[in-house]
Amino acid sequence: MVKISFMASRAEAAQSALINLSARYGNCPADKARHIVALGGDGFMLQTLHQTQSLDVPVYGMNCGTIGFLMNAYSVDDLPRRLEEAGEEVLNPLALRAERVDGTVTLGLAINEVSLLRAGPQAAKLRISVDGRVRMEELVCDGALVATPAGSTAYNYSAHGPILPIGSDVLALTAIAAFRPRRWRGALLPKAALVRLDVLEPDKRPVRADADSMSVPDVLAVEIRTEPAIRHRILFDEGHGLEERLIREQFV
Repeated sequence: MVKISFMASRAEAAQSALINLSARYGNCPADKARHIVALGGDGFMLQTLHQTQSLDVPVYGMNCGTIGFLMNAYSVDDLPRRLEEAGEEVLNPLALRAERVDGTVTLGLAINEVSLLRAGPQAAKLRISVDGRVRMEELVCDGALVATPAGSTAYNYSAHGPILPIGSDVLALTAIAAFRPRRWRGALLPKAALVRLDVLEPDKRPVRADADSMSVPDVLAVEIRTEPAIRHRILFDEGHGLEERLIREQFV
């Protein structure tokens, strides 16, 4: 018996795919499935990974959305064989600890990146520390982000950050529209590094923190580190894994 759990975004194409695939292969609960199939785009794939992170079940995405870097091609046919032959990538998310101006603390996880963005008309002022040591006293910018290898082709790449190979054990710290130091692009950091971003002049220059789909307003300081205890298992069709996609992206 094929034990597949199908999850779909609200998009019409994804809902139609859910009906067709469920009719052909059935649809069992995620905690009893051998494979989870996410139907949608990259955003829904991230949502599915967060939702199922407590289950040791691999997730296979099929693209029914507009962006599909983390997804495989959609097809109703021969899905059990595709799942059995797919290659697996294991990703560790970033853990976020955000201290707000009002004294509250928010915790979160991000598979792609944690970003700090100015929330007002004036540029943000950030102080950057790595493993307890101040590395930059003041970065004047629209924001900054820390990206995983899996997220390096997303917002990080749009902000002119580097594409990181899967398994490289590094994180990208990338500035967004840096004003001072002029055109500072960022740094490569060890995967185990603890990054702290302090917001200078938070009342005058408010900043928000985003971790995938979660947003935290009025942050005072943010600490970011890799969370090795959480392992996201993602499946890709043979010859189309993340490593190949990351390389291909750089030659487009």
